Amino acid sequence: MVKLYEKDIKTKEVTEWKGVHLFHFTSSSCSQKVRIVLNLKGIDWISHPINLLQAENYSQWYLGINPRGLLPALVHDGDVHIESNDIVGYLDDCFEIPKLIPSKQSAAVAEQLQAEDNLHLDLRTLTFGFSLPKFLTGKPPEALDALESSEGTVEGKKDSHKKVQLAFWQNLARHGITPEQATQSAERFNREFSKLESRLAGQEFLMGDDISIVDIVWFIYAHRLRSTGYRFKRLHPNLEAWYQSLLSRPEIAKEVADPAPLKVIRFLTQKYQALTNTTLEKVTGI
Repeated sequence: MVKLYEKDIKTKEVTEWKGVHLFHFTSSSCSQKVRIVLNLKGIDWISHPINLLQAENYSQWYLGINPRGLLPALVHDGDVHIESNDIVGYLDDCFEIPKLIPSKQSAAVAEQLQAEDNLHLDLRTLTFGFSLPKFLTGKPPEALDALESSEGTVEGKKDSHKKVQLAFWQNLARHGITPEQATQSAERFNREFSKLESRLAGQEFLMGDDISIVDIVWFIYAHRLRSTGYRFKRLHPNLEAWYQSLLSRPEIAKEVADPAPLKVIRFLTQKYQALTNTTLEKVTGI
């Protein structure tokens, strides 16, 4: 679990905050999963929006809270937690009712969370390749310079994770999303979703009869993949029914509702791709 040491936190004012505070962005998939957990557990929290489109996550003030420049970040009674899967696990430990990580399945849950986390860059690849126009996908050079020059530490050490982030954004700026990248990412998702499809053959939720954090994290990925044109009804009918059931819950649906401008942008992007034979299905064969 990634909890920052006191010396990692450069924006010291947050260490005095009481209660639960969340730095997040409306359409950030990782922010959405944490907000859903907060809703399901009935936790009172204070909202601190960070605008990804304006690169506010690379301001020195925010990098002083999360040296990785990622969202979300949680501040609870002055302690700072980063990485969304760690945050949802932490919240389930601190606020036990309702329990979203079954005690007898903690190892299996951890395995599922790792499998989901392994696909994070693949989610970006397919989102930027098929859900958004190019003018919305890049990062300003000055924002990446701010991240690269930042000397922030995580758990008292220089953070190697920053190199992964920088490499992704720099490669995106130089080459965009290539068909090879898109195909590899789509195939990885198809393999994992096929495993989930089998799990749902005889049960309502991914870990059994009750909703769990595993359902929430995979729901978020399924929701985002739908915006890329991934064909759930054709490829994974059990997963489609599970997704629709979860989406019918108000505490979940409200956190993934796209703002009207984003709906229009995604609609026009996919119309263009359909006209030019550059849809996800055409490019990747999936």
